[in-house]
Amino acid sequence: MQIPTASRFLPTPRVNFAKGGVPTDDDQATGLEREVMMAARKGLDPYNMLAPKAAAGTKEDPNLVPSITNKRIVGCICEEDNSTVIWFWLHKGEAQRCPSCGTHYKLVPHQLAH
Repeated sequence: MQIPTASRFLPTPRVNFAKGGVPTDDDQATGLEREVMMAARKGLDPYNMLAPKAAAGTKEDPNLVPSITNKRIVGCICEEDNSTVIWFWLHKGEAQRCPSCGTHYKLVPHQLAH
C-alpha cells in the first residue's frame, strides 16, 4: 500500500533545489505572508501595513487614519527632525488636531481582509 505524500498536492517548484537552486520568497511564503505578498503585487494593502499616503494635514485635507474600531491612538512627530512623538486618541467623527502642532487627522473605517 502506497501512502500519498504531501508533495503530490503541492505545485512543482520552478527550480530544482537539490541541484543548488535557491528558493525565492515566492517559493517559500505560506499563510499570511503569502497573502500579503500576493495583495502587494496587486497594489493592495489588506492589513494596513504600508505607510499612509501623505496629506496636507489641514482641516479640509486631513491625514486619514484607518481603524477597525471607533478610536485609535495616533503618534505625531510634529517636526521632521524631532525625536519626540506626541501621542493622542483619535475618535470617529470630525477631523481632530494634534495638540502640539495642529496637524489634522481623521479616522476612517477599515475592514480587515478576512
